Amino acid sequence: MADFLVVGGGIAGAAAGWFLARHGRVTLLEAERVPGAHSTGRSAAVFSEYYGGPAVRALTAASRAFYTDPPEGFSPAAPLRPLGVLALETPGSAGLFEEALAAGASAPEPAVEIDRSRALELCPALRPDSFGRALYRPGVCDIDVDAVHQGFLRGLRAAGGTVVTGARVLSLRRLRGRWHAATAAGEFSAPVVVDAAGAWADEVARLADAAPAGLVPRRRTAAVAELPPGHGAARWPMVCDVADTFYAKPESGGLLLSPADATPVPPGDVRPDDLDVARAVDRFGTVARLRLRHIRHAWAGLRTSTDDDVPVIGPDPGAPGFCWLAGLGGYGIQTAPAAGALLAALAVGDGPPPALAPLVPDLTPRP
Repeated sequence: MADFLVVGGGIAGAAAGWFLARHGRVTLLEAERVPGAHSTGRSAAVFSEYYGGPAVRALTAASRAFYTDPPEGFSPAAPLRPLGVLALETPGSAGLFEEALAAGASAPEPAVEIDRSRALELCPALRPDSFGRALYRPGVCDIDVDAVHQGFLRGLRAAGGTVVTGARVLSLRRLRGRWHAATAAGEFSAPVVVDAAGAWADEVARLADAAPAGLVPRRRTAAVAELPPGHGAARWPMVCDVADTFYAKPESGGLLLSPADATPVPPGDVRPDDLDVARAVDRFGTVARLRLRHIRHAWAGLRTSTDDDVPVIGPDPGAPGFCWLAGLGGYGIQTAPAAGALLAALAVGDGPPPALAPLVPDLTPRP
């Protein structure tokens, strides 16, 4: 008999389950055969306190301690690895540079302007005449996404929870104080259900007769390119422009590229668009001397968010026992510890952690 049903086994659902398992028995229902198939498993996430709006930055900052000193047994390796981000002022983005510099000034490790020679030291492949000013964000780290995701799922199971795959929710009804979920893998019930279904979160809400949050799934494309002989990117930071039209970072001996696309799409198994892959290569080519000819692998994932790009976390005011952990957009991995802890506190009625209390009015669902 479960105390909590969590719908969705990506990073949001896994984090919610991990924290809720400290308060009772959790059953996590994952529609696919493997958790995290659509977003988490396709993420090229970084940990960046310079990224997103105020709520996202607060959740990210509150997650750093968990990642730098994870609970015993959470991960066999440290989840974070120093990376840094080099952001360039490319033609037409002069005003955006000042905005990016000001926005990064409040990070725990403030963003700083660096001179051209330092930028070329950090990434020797850059063309000196391709950018004006350069900005460095020293606190950005790579995240071992799989280690984090599996750490949450492993901890959920170790605390007595259950992960059920192939369990797409077909109906949700509340009867005598318990939510009953009919799924392809059987029926499950609990007093509290957490909607952490990512791109499908509004669909799950409709099954429960809860008002949808207005979530929009968006496709993000990425590809790993082979570097020319004699070139290596292992020591480079992530490189982007301040207009956020592309990013590139070291990956598996090659270079991961993205055009930073966010194309609205229906929920589903998205595939990369060849034109978006070409855009990523071309945009990096405008600032670099390298000619990238071979794409080793390309993929696309889903980033699901509200119109204002603010996550939705907490109990639904119109559906007793129905809670949200959705709309994390491209920030789900970096905010997972704080978002999961906040959801669990609100779901059990403990109130938010003091550091996150100011966020609650903006994050909780509207009636």
